[in-house]
Amino acid sequence: MSSRPASGTTRSVDEYRDSIDQLLRPLAARAVATVPVPQALGRQLATDVSSPVDLPVFRNSAMDGYAVRADSVAVTPVTLPLAGVVAAGNPGETPLPSGAALKVMTGAPIPPGADCVVPVEHTRSDGDTVTIERGRAAGEFVREAGTDVRAGELLVPAGVALTPRHIAALAAVGLAEVPVFEQIRAAIITTGDELVPAGTPLRPGQIYNSNGIALAAALAANGVEVVSVRHSTDDPAEFRELLHAATDSADLVFTSGGVSQGDFEVVKDVLRPLGGTFGAVAVQPGGPQGLTVFEGVPVLSFPGNPVSTMVSFEVFARPILRQLSGLPAVELRELALSQTVRSPAGRRQFLRGRIIPEGVEPVSGQGSHLVAGMAWADVLIDIPAADTEVPAGTTVSVRAL
Repeated sequence: MSSRPASGTTRSVDEYRDSIDQLLRPLAARAVATVPVPQALGRQLATDVSSPVDLPVFRNSAMDGYAVRADSVAVTPVTLPLAGVVAAGNPGETPLPSGAALKVMTGAPIPPGADCVVPVEHTRSDGDTVTIERGRAAGEFVREAGTDVRAGELLVPAGVALTPRHIAALAAVGLAEVPVFEQIRAAIITTGDELVPAGTPLRPGQIYNSNGIALAAALAANGVEVVSVRHSTDDPAEFRELLHAATDSADLVFTSGGVSQGDFEVVKDVLRPLGGTFGAVAVQPGGPQGLTVFEGVPVLSFPGNPVSTMVSFEVFARPILRQLSGLPAVELRELALSQTVRSPAGRRQFLRGRIIPEGVEPVSGQGSHLVAGMAWADVLIDIPAADTEVPAGTTVSVRAL
């Protein structure tokens, strides 16, 4: 594929992200499933959904009060006989007698003959009569049928990732199920003899495996179903076996570690002979990257340092995955830098930062191992590759984490 990087070359961030976009774009063509509305949260709607009913379904009261004819309360105060009470859920078929009032609850049907509602706080009642102290014009505090949406009108457009507000609208018009795209399925393989799971006592030379958990959380937060999270030692046979298993169940595979220039780069050693392309991207952190199609499944290979893994996901994978899943684009803002920063020549740097009243400030150090410091960040500060020093007060681009 001509857009994929050649081994040994250094590519810009935009070039490499474009390569990933092209590789993942076919994942937009996914199967459609019909799911119950309560289970559709976060799923991408496959077709336009129109309302099957008017909403409101019927003419109803916007207030607790008294349904009257506006001309009967044109001059106030006026005392009217009470003809009954209409509660929410009442069919509302009893007409309003001339010159009388009907007590109505919020959401109750407006009785035939009434054209406005006087809120209860503008009345006095002894149980048999009601004194109206302030008149109302026709239509006041009356919700007409269909003023929210008409039957047949578009309710939610195709392609949207359903949020609670969409679920509320679908339920309000009585829809029990909706057609949604199947989620993109991703598998994760972390690598390295030094990694052990959380809860395991550490022996000398070992560290906890955070990348699998972190990538799984990042994928789930961006509309992707995580089907497996596995770990491989630096044994090529073990990694190869896990890779075969991953591609059997996933549309997309992420690996972390094993892509640099060391002696035990298991991901690169296994995938490069199978057509994988590995090389440097002009970015910090996250320079070593790999891209492979293995058994028809894209494999994105990130470096193993925890911050490098997460920044690689944020910069290269998250934008396209959100687009494919119908989620809003990653928020980009322009903010003033709180302090002068320095950056290596020729590499686009993504500093961890947090928004403050004065703009944005870098957080902690910028080493690719400083994962605890990343917990304090809420944005990545984008420093262009051509800039080696950016003075305090300069406006910089930041992307929300």
